[in-house]
Amino acid sequence: MKIVVAYKWSADPADAGVTPDGTVDWTRAAPTLSVDDPVAIEVGRRLADAVGADLVGISVGGPEAATPMARKAALARGLDRVLIASDAPLAGLGATETAFALAALVRRLGDVDLILTGAAAVDTGAGLVPFVLAGELGWAALAGVRSVERGGGGWRVERTSDAGVQLLDVSGPAVLAVAADAVAPRVPGMRDLLAAAKLPSEVVAAADLDLPDLASTVVRVGGVRPQLPVRKGVRLTGDAAAAGLVAALRADGVLGSGA
Repeated sequence: MKIVVAYKWSADPADAGVTPDGTVDWTRAAPTLSVDDPVAIEVGRRLADAVGADLVGISVGGPEAATPMARKAALARGLDRVLIASDAPLAGLGATETAFALAALVRRLGDVDLILTGAAAVDTGAGLVPFVLAGELGWAALAGVRSVERGGGGWRVERTSDAGVQLLDVSGPAVLAVAADAVAPRVPGMRDLLAAAKLPSEVVAAADLDLPDLASTVVRVGGVRPQLPVRKGVRLTGDAAAAGLVAALRADGVLGSGA
């Protein structure tokens, strides 16, 4: 039995800056494990121990995703091994293309019973990848997952929704997006990092995976220039200034007609 955790190695937005024209500057942002992914790994570790499964981490990204530091950071959290698609064409992919690449890794592993992900990637926060991944694989998908265990011939899942807490029996493979506060993830120490360096890892190039033509579909956002409000430059003076200000504010919809 294999349980997979999809994680992301990406720049930390806390270290990013903003240029005067509104473009986000990532040059000083250090790469790290996406903040919600350790929670998914911890849920996967506990489940894998309970059912006797192999816990495999998969990731997609540029060359930085396969560095020794990136691999040890993921493995030290509790994974048994990692499979990483790392290549220059895989850097900066959108949610759809990332999900396609992750699906290719899942197929490469074979016999995967369950996929866990974090709630959302720290750098984009869209939360789309789990659902696109599930659609590509033809699996069920659930978000807001707080716990999962083996039961009912499949998986017994507790999740939160707008309606409250749901208890669901899921038969067959599924992609589960784990809630950000589902568990407290372990904090790896030096011993964990040293042990992680000895755990197995495999890195594959984009050419070794059955992928669509990513170059024709990737959308890259260079930055957004903020739209600043335009000053009207109206100056009110004299005894009628107060009444003129009220009239102007009402005309702009700032004050109601009864103000």
